[in-house]
Amino acid sequence: MLIGGFQKFSLSDFPGRSAALVFTQGCNFRCPWCHNASLIPWLTRTETAFSEDLILGFLASRAGMLDGVVITGGEPTVQHDLPDFARRIKSLGYAVKLDTNGSLPRMLSRLLGAGLVDYVAMDVKAPLGRYSALAGIETPAEAVEESISLIAGSGVEHEFRTTLVDGMLSESDIPAIRSLLPPGSKHRIQKYRNAAGDAARRAG
Repeated sequence: MLIGGFQKFSLSDFPGRSAALVFTQGCNFRCPWCHNASLIPWLTRTETAFSEDLILGFLASRAGMLDGVVITGGEPTVQHDLPDFARRIKSLGYAVKLDTNGSLPRMLSRLLGAGLVDYVAMDVKAPLGRYSALAGIETPAEAVEESISLIAGSGVEHEFRTTLVDGMLSESDIPAIRSLLPPGSKHRIQKYRNAAGDAARRAG
């Protein structure tokens, strides 16, 4: 796993649970408004700030004091060893929440099928016709739709999220986005905040 950041405690990122946050390094999207832009580039293991052993050692020392771990990014599903990492976290007794852009349904299927995640939050960037503009790359609509279907049908607690970025997305786009989502799935709308994402990615 390439890990670009770590936050030891949060009460706001995993609904109903206290959690640590693991920020994976590397993303396959190039969202022009990304507030975690330092996590986009691919780095080597020697260039990243945190090792798996460091993270897992901390989590082992906090067993019984924290409820969960959020794996976010970057985009976690581009990491080929994500299932093994999630399995190691769950072996310590933690619930796992995954934040994802939903671009890699095959990895999502592996994680969900193996019971390695307890909560999934997927960003739904835009109506399908405008997806590539918001993602910053050509984005296959089929992958987005497949991921939505996998998550909604998994029986795992989940939510879909859309960030309204001034000049790129507006309230008028919300009906088209919601038409992609199955009835009963939570959809959270959030306004883009130009916050310093790097401040959250610290050992704290």
